[in-house]
Amino acid sequence: MHLSIISPVYQAEAILQELVDRIRKAVNGITDSYEIILVEDASRDNSWIEIERLAQKYPELSGIKLSRNFGQHYAITAGLDAARGEWIVVMDCDLQDRPEEIQNLYQEAQKGFDVVLARRVNRQDGFFKRLSSRIFYRTLAWFTGSDQDETIGNFGIYHRKVIDQIVGMRESIRYFPTMVKWVGFRQTTLDVVHAEREQGSSNYNFKKLFNLALDIMLAYSDKPIRLTVKLGMFVALTGFIFALFTLYKYLHGDIIVAGYASLIISIWMLTGFLLVTLGMVGLYIGKTFEGVKNRPIYIIEKKI
Repeated sequence: MHLSIISPVYQAEAILQELVDRIRKAVNGITDSYEIILVEDASRDNSWIEIERLAQKYPELSGIKLSRNFGQHYAITAGLDAARGEWIVVMDCDLQDRPEEIQNLYQEAQKGFDVVLARRVNRQDGFFKRLSSRIFYRTLAWFTGSDQDETIGNFGIYHRKVIDQIVGMRESIRYFPTMVKWVGFRQTTLDVVHAEREQGSSNYNFKKLFNLALDIMLAYSDKPIRLTVKLGMFVALTGFIFALFTLYKYLHGDIIVAGYASLIISIWMLTGFLLVTLGMVGLYIGKTFEGVKNRPIYIIEKKI
C-alpha cells in the first residue's frame, strides 16, 4: 500500500460523499494503491450509516466506529493504527482541508522530507474562531515553552517511519501536532488554500480549547510547576523583606499595635498561593494516575 488517507468524522453525514469523491479524484493522480480510512467518533447524526454505504460502494474505503466520543486526536490515533500505507495523509472531514492539496503535499514530500505540514495562509474561519485559536496557540506556546503555529493543524503528509514512532507513543493524552513535532525527522511546511466550511460550525468552542490546552500543558510540559516554584520563591522573598522591615520598625518603636490589614492580606495571599500550588500538583498527579491505569486509548465498536 502506497498511500493512506485518514479523516476523523464527526457530524459530517451530508458531506461524506463529496469528501470521498474529491479524495479519490485527487489521489488517482498519484497512485492507484491507496486506502481511505474514515473514523467515526460517535456522531449524533447518521455519519456511520453513510460510511457503511460508501464502503460498500468503494472497495478502497474502510470505516471505524468508536464506541463513544473520544475526541478528534483519539480518532486520528485509531486511524493511524489501522493505516498500511508508506505515506499517510491526515485531514479533517469538513472540507476546509481541501483534498486537492494532497497532490501538492505529496510532491513536496518527494523532495526528501518525512513530514510536510499544510500551512493555512488565509484561514476561512469566523472572527471569534480565529481569535480563540490565536489565544489557544499563544497560551500553549508560552506554557510549553515551544513554538506553536496557529496556521498549522492536523493536515499534512507523513512517512511511515514517522507514523510508526507516533503510534508507539501510547500515552493517554493525545495531541497529534505536538506528537509530530516531538518525534522530529525532516519536516517542512507548504502553503495551502484553506476553504470555507461546507456546513455547520466548529465543534471546538472556547471551553473545549481551554481544556485541550490544559491537557497538552500537563502532558508535554513541566513549566507550570517551574512557574509555581518561582512564584513561591518570590512570595517567600517578599515575606522575608516585609519581616525585616517590620522588625526594623518594631526595634525603633514605630510599631505599637500590629496592623490588622497587613495580617489579613498576608493570610489571603499565602493561602491563595498554597491552594494554587496544591491544585497544580494535584492536576499532574491526576494525569499520572490516569496514565498508570493503562486503559485503552480508544474502543472500537464496529469496522467495515
